[in-house]
Amino acid sequence: MATQRYFLSGMFGLLLALFGGAALADGVGQVVHLSGTLSAQRPDGTIRILARGSEVNPGDTLTTQADSYGQLGFTDGSTMTMRPNTRMKIEAYAFNKEQPNADNAFFRLLRGGLRTATGLIGKRGNMDAYKIGTQVATIGIRGSTGDTLDCTQGCDGVTSTSGKAERGVYHATYTGSYIMQNEGGAEIIGEARFGFVKDAKTKPRLLTSDPGLGFDELPFQLMRTDPGGRCDVVR
Repeated sequence: MATQRYFLSGMFGLLLALFGGAALADGVGQVVHLSGTLSAQRPDGTIRILARGSEVNPGDTLTTQADSYGQLGFTDGSTMTMRPNTRMKIEAYAFNKEQPNADNAFFRLLRGGLRTATGLIGKRGNMDAYKIGTQVATIGIRGSTGDTLDCTQGCDGVTSTSGKAERGVYHATYTGSYIMQNEGGAEIIGEARFGFVKDAKTKPRLLTSDPGLGFDELPFQLMRTDPGGRCDVVR
């Protein structure tokens, strides 16, 4: 079941250390867990291979290779896991604890899949401040955890079954709600629901059941850490 919850021990101390103090003082986020190969292309075109603890910043385009997973933690406490064969650009990110109305996070999923858990952005101030852009729809996130797969150009190797999926964008919500919207309209994907959108002009729709895309296939647990250092298991 895509909504099945897992529990993990041994990660709490690691994440507290990574997020405590000035761990994220220079970048807007960093790699908190890595299995395989994750690279970052900077705005100037330079490419570097990332490791656990590497910083990420707005303008970076991050890419995972086959059989690779990268988990990112951001300064607002949000967490994102990139699946294999995934490419994602950090288009914009702004977080200041003292200025909630200036919050802004926009991640462009170019291909593949992301599992997301929001932090303070999207929970305070502007509720529409946290968004994921895909090839055919924009997904607004409000205090939520969920999975998004952009299979508009195919999804081979993102999960064990994603290569057989109909072309389009899929989403699964575990907690809270997500909003899929494009030129055709908008659909709220509530807790324990699944959504799909075929193209930019077709309205997103709810699916009647789990599409069977193997959303539970992750080698480590998605965590969420608040800016004060408290962390918890969210999936």
